[in-house]
Amino acid sequence: MSKSIKLAILGLGTVGTGVLDLLKDNLKELKRRSGHDIVITQVGTRRQRDDIDPAIKQNSDLMAIAESDDVDIVVEVIGGMTVAKDVIIHAIKNGKHVVTANKALLAEHGNEIFALAEEQNVHVAYEASVAGGIPIIKVLREALAANKVEWLTGIINGTGNFIMSEMRDKGRDFDDVLAEAQELGYAEADPTFDVEGIDAAHKLALLASIAFGIPLQFDKVYCEGITNITLQDVTYAEELGYRIKHLGFAVRRYDDQEADTAERELAGIELRVHPTLIPEDKLLANVNGVKNAVLVNSHPLGQTLYYGDGAGAGATASAVMADVMDLIRVLTVKDGHHVPHLAFMPNQLSDTPILASDQMITGYYLRLEAKDTPGVLADVTRILSDAGINIDAILQKPAHQKGQVPIIILTLPVIESNMNSAINKIEALGAITTDVVRIRLHELD
Repeated sequence: MSKSIKLAILGLGTVGTGVLDLLKDNLKELKRRSGHDIVITQVGTRRQRDDIDPAIKQNSDLMAIAESDDVDIVVEVIGGMTVAKDVIIHAIKNGKHVVTANKALLAEHGNEIFALAEEQNVHVAYEASVAGGIPIIKVLREALAANKVEWLTGIINGTGNFIMSEMRDKGRDFDDVLAEAQELGYAEADPTFDVEGIDAAHKLALLASIAFGIPLQFDKVYCEGITNITLQDVTYAEELGYRIKHLGFAVRRYDDQEADTAERELAGIELRVHPTLIPEDKLLANVNGVKNAVLVNSHPLGQTLYYGDGAGAGATASAVMADVMDLIRVLTVKDGHHVPHLAFMPNQLSDTPILASDQMITGYYLRLEAKDTPGVLADVTRILSDAGINIDAILQKPAHQKGQVPIIILTLPVIESNMNSAINKIEALGAITTDVVRIRLHELD
């Protein structure tokens, strides 16, 4: 039997307006898919808008909306941490299901929010919080439910990807591209969250929890931005067959990486966001502009790549309404079952440790500026060898200024504490004239 499902949309910015437009354009299709009418009864907005259907109540009192009898599902797209958290908790306590795009809020307070939702027997859906319109949350929670995720990585911030793409494709400097990204609306006036990797770290915390069945632990994500990436390094990477991307990684680490799968003991989980060299022929290396992509390696499926628009009104509204459709099924099917918020049953979340940054294992790109004197390269390679670091490639460039020779070294994977020690010793050499530039490297095999 058909019934009306009543929505409230809190926030009428880009995403909230996108949801309104999507409902207007695709309402018949949504009804065919759900079997029910979908009605927006209220919108939360600070100022009255003339372009809103008069049948929809415009209300600036968000708490009143969250407890209203004419609301079944609250869609929170106001962003931020304080007001959004308060209104979501109030909605949950009043028995409302919630859809949110607020990755920062969930990454930092999701454990509390999801626990309260379980207690109140309501659901918090958040597909739009990661990678825009790419259904990566649903993929990890449902489509890959029979798989064991070994690692995932992705371009999960479009602003950073736009900057790195423009630097490589057009030979532009970081500051120049950032200014354009701000003009185009890809970056905020204060771009810190994007260029320093904080936005990507919020999203990675969510992906890792779903992939591995661990509590949300944003505070343990290692985070490094792209502000120090130079055109020089982008060019050298290209010469060596690599491209630099700003990636998030969530990786299961084992005590013996070479042992048979059944015999390996889990050492911990790496959670990290940083610039990374990846081979130029990999699909992920060819995701450009503001697009997002997530690469998942799972057993037994292997590698799968999910690509699309990571932001924007249409992409985010698509993800928001997909969550609404799922919640409609929960509301209208007797004894409807829902997928747990973090994919695993709440009492089955693991306390697997998150490894410290100096325990990470990656390959490295190292760039040194050295005096043009005999024996420098031999000293550097000896230090690396003594630290158990194997060299994969060396590129020595002509002196770009009198007496200064750039040396580029690629290494095989090594534990970061060993690399830290080696770099300290290299920088102490009298022939090394600047700090060593290091960028992590992954083959994505």
